Amino acid sequence: MPGPDSADDRAHDPGRAAPDSSRIVVPPQSGRAFQVARGDLIRIVDPQGQQVADLWAIVTEPALDWLSTAQTRDINERLFPIVGQAFYSAAGQPLLTLVEDASPGPHDMLFPACNPGLYAHVGLPGHPNCHDNFLNALASRGLALPFVPDPVDFFQNSPPQPDGRLEVLASINPPGGYVRLRAECDLTLVVTACSVDFHPTNGDACTEIEVHIERDQPVR
Repeated sequence: MPGPDSADDRAHDPGRAAPDSSRIVVPPQSGRAFQVARGDLIRIVDPQGQQVADLWAIVTEPALDWLSTAQTRDINERLFPIVGQAFYSAAGQPLLTLVEDASPGPHDMLFPACNPGLYAHVGLPGHPNCHDNFLNALASRGLALPFVPDPVDFFQNSPPQPDGRLEVLASINPPGGYVRLRAECDLTLVVTACSVDFHPTNGDACTEIEVHIERDQPVR
């Protein structure tokens, strides 16, 4: 069900102007960076199903800060937020609120981004990876971080097992499954379409992710 201040709420609020909308396509095994403003709604869509989307959020003003999966787990006292709860920064600032989850889940905040070392370990040196795609996407916006924070892995099916193991299974997200977030401050977001293709994490093949932004105010 949509959370507070959903797109439907906005459409029926005569005191609020209709938001501008924009669409960003993240091709398979790649990443894109873009800016959102406070109040914008961000819908992350898996058009073909079973594709994991990694998300990062960066704050540049008044000081550099970033989405922290550890702080988010700690503040919410959950492995993953439920609708109405926020994703928090390393400094404890709410950055994004989960306002709708139109997927069966599950989602993940325990795994790092896939990286060159992972692919080298399985005999695939030089393979596209979310670690490098994040850094390259961020650089395209003139930004840099001294490290790669752990991402939010939407649609990743890797729930902890009863014996404590972490096992990544094939995503069960259907075609068109999505989540909707609300920006609680001005942010640079990076979304990558997970690159793992040696394991059924992303089903039979890596596919694209779409990001739809409903802007509170038109971009000038």
